[in-house]
Amino acid sequence: MALPAMNTILYTTSLGKHTRPVFRHAVNLANQFNAKIVMLHVVEPIGELGHALIQNYLDENLVKKMHDEGINAIKDQMRERVAAFCEDELASLPAPVELNIEHVVIEGNHTDSILREAKTISADMIVIGSENTFGHHSHTAQQVVKSAKVPVLVVPTGKKFA
Repeated sequence: MALPAMNTILYTTSLGKHTRPVFRHAVNLANQFNAKIVMLHVVEPIGELGHALIQNYLDENLVKKMHDEGINAIKDQMRERVAAFCEDELASLPAPVELNIEHVVIEGNHTDSILREAKTISADMIVIGSENTFGHHSHTAQQVVKSAKVPVLVVPTGKKFA
């Protein structure tokens, strides 16, 4: 039985040090299907109390500038991680691998943002990491699997909590 074609893979990342196995799976799938990877990082928005406190001390234009700089820093970090991964792991393959990766940073609830982005980009699959403790997946991974309209590949990250 042949697998259906895949054009777009949504790879979600926390940018943590335990996310390499998840990225590796997304890269393998993208390479196998000649698919594009949309690398998504979701940032929780600052709460109302935090926003009110900041507004009391900083000008709104400065707050917006700091916000935009923070988002750009996250995108730069994503590009650096991809470059480091490619240098470390893909260079050792017998044939060169060319990746088509788009970096997306969204503010919002993790689960809702992942599902919304998957729909927006018409993702064929979602690849998500899961901190695997005592055989249980993370809450976000559970909710994405439960609600997704496309297949979800959940990759254990190996991260353990004490």
